Amino acid sequence: MDCSDLARAGNALKEMPTPDINIDHHATNDNFARINLVDAQAAATSEMIVDIIPEFGLQLSSVVAAALLTGLITDTIGFRTSNVRPKTLRQAARLMETGVDMPDLYRRALINRSYESVKFWGSGLINLERDGRLVWTTLTMEDRKLAGYPGRDDADLINVLSSIDEVDIAMVFVEQTNSRIKVSWRAQPGYDVAELAVVFGGGGHSAASAWSSQATCQM
Repeated sequence: MDCSDLARAGNALKEMPTPDINIDHHATNDNFARINLVDAQAAATSEMIVDIIPEFGLQLSSVVAAALLTGLITDTIGFRTSNVRPKTLRQAARLMETGVDMPDLYRRALINRSYESVKFWGSGLINLERDGRLVWTTLTMEDRKLAGYPGRDDADLINVLSSIDEVDIAMVFVEQTNSRIKVSWRAQPGYDVAELAVVFGGGGHSAASAWSSQATCQM
């Protein structure tokens, strides 16, 4: 689920035969399974699963609903992405009706930050550059070490950069282990960074995409 290609599933399926079912909402999905349930109009894969669960004869318990609602909240950045549609909000309401506390999930998923992640942002903000309506920054392994940030991502800094006024596209270059670089894009409506990501071997959505590659230059 939520993998646009088999490589996104990691090493777990590397030596296995073709997967039976691929459930996803990325426009760049390459239909790698025997059965491909791909809806590029869905705001999140969890939005699709809300409809699929009854088809499998399963119950939508409050525990399951909390997980699915968390998926909706995080993938839409709090229902702020351009692919949010009326159905997305109806699905959220349906999940809330099981007794899930959406404000609590929203706060824990999007508002609360660790001290280390915010300190990590500081390095990215210091390195921030701009060229017209494009902004970008870099985060190195040394930045991560100095901040004490345990993750390998950008601690959601890309979503902060995408909120800058008069900016159409934001990018974050994050140094990984084994001399690799991960690049994340965010774009305003009217721009398609997914096409660009596919060129480099990545993927995602028109407004949010990423790719990773072996580093070819010093950060």
